[in-house]
Formats: sequence, structure tokens, C-alpha cells
Amino acid sequence: MSTPDAQGRTTAPVRVVVIEDEPTITRAIADRLTAEGWDVSTALDGPTGVRTVAEVRPDVVVLDVMLPGFDGLEVCRRIQADEPVSVLMLTARDDETDMLVGLGVGADDYMTKPFSMRELVARLKALLRRVRRAAAPAPSSEAQTALELGDLMIDRAGRRVTRAGVPAHLTPTEFDLLLCLATTPGTVLTREQLLADVWDWVDATGTRTVDSHVKALRRKLGADLVRTVHGVGYALELPGSAEGEDAADGADEGAAQA
Repeated sequence: MSTPDAQGRTTAPVRVVVIEDEPTITRAIADRLTAEGWDVSTALDGPTGVRTVAEVRPDVVVLDVMLPGFDGLEVCRRIQADEPVSVLMLTARDDETDMLVGLGVGADDYMTKPFSMRELVARLKALLRRVRRAAAPAPSSEAQTALELGDLMIDRAGRRVTRAGVPAHLTPTEFDLLLCLATTPGTVLTREQLLADVWDWVDATGTRTVDSHVKALRRKLGADLVRTVHGVGYALELPGSAEGEDAADGADEGAAQA
């Protein structure tokens, strides 16, 4: 079934692959997403999931971490190596190590079980909006302007990032988060602001998602880049500045406590 876009035009339905080894959960997710008018394919193990993604070429993948055959992290590595696709990972443990590893292999978001179907749908819709926003042509004035902050270069049109000339391979969400912080360097943005601006979540409370993505940015671009303001949020420091150097001393501690 086709669905209308924001302008009322008919568009192809969203294609989703759900890779989850619990049949009851798989059916519940598939039924809920089908009710949204989306085309849903399912797989109950890692190898079948990889094959299904290759066949369907989905817009988004819902991927459980614990799977038979090989786990969701290996599934994510394989499907991202073939052709980048948006992935929301499901984990049974509220373990930040698992979350960071998932983000490191190319997942864009994660949810911890148990979760509400309403929130799952909202997260997936927000993820799809971010993907479409990233694919949309940038205004000509913005497309011609790259952000240069010390040794950090952000190519907005090409969605590429380098630091000290070394490319950083960021997920779409990581790029959007970095760009949001870099647009107003030194300004503290609350987690709620970042959730609204980057994730398109309004009135959301999933602030640990922001914390985990900030840690992923620090791992890829350096611990001195993003400063934690405890109880408030985060600010991007100008690389090489005195404040940035001071922030590096406490960045790891801030990340651990975020």
C-alpha cells in the first residue's frame, strides 16, 4: 500500500526488515509496522537476516543483538559493508557497552527491551526523517560552505568529516549530531535540545541515546572535541583551543559519568 508524503504525494511504502529470534516479538513488531502501511519482511536468525536485507534492500532494519547463527553485531557489520542502511538495534540488556559496540558497527539507534510499540514506531519514523533530510539537496549557499573549526573539517554537502586530515567514518546520526554541535561551537546544548534537533524526538526522555552517541564521536574524533556540562548537556570545543585542551583532561571522566 502506498502512503502520502507531507505534501500529499503518493510514495512507495517504507520497506522494513525485522531480524529477531523471538517469534512472538517478531510477529508483534511486524503486525504493528504493517498497520502503519509499511512492507515488512522478517528473519529469525543472523544468516537469514543478512540474505533478507540483500534481497529486500530495505529503508530501515530492526535488528536484535542476540541471534542464532551469528549475532546482531555481525549482521550489522555485514549489511553495512554491502550497502549502508539505517539500523535500529534491540538489546535485552541495559548495558552501555553493548550500545556503544552497536553504534560502532553502524547502528543508528537502539532500544532496550522491553519497549513500547508506540515508541518503536516513533523512533523508526524519526530515523527515516533523518535519512530523507540527509539525502535532500542542501541549499546552494550552505552546500558551498564547509565548516572549518581548527583541524576539524565538516563537509556539509558531501557529509564527510576529517580531523587533522584523517577521515572519520560517521554514521548519519553521528554526522547530524556533530553538525548540530559545530554550528554553535562553545554553546552548551541540552540533551533535550539535541534529541529534538537531531533525532526529531519531541518531549523525549531517552537522553542516554545522546550520551552514547557523544561517546562514539569522542572515540572517532578525539576526547577533547565535545565537553560535558554535567546535568545540562554538551558543547563542541574549538579543536586546539585552550578550552578544548582543558576539556580533554575531563572528557573521559565526563563521558563515564554522562
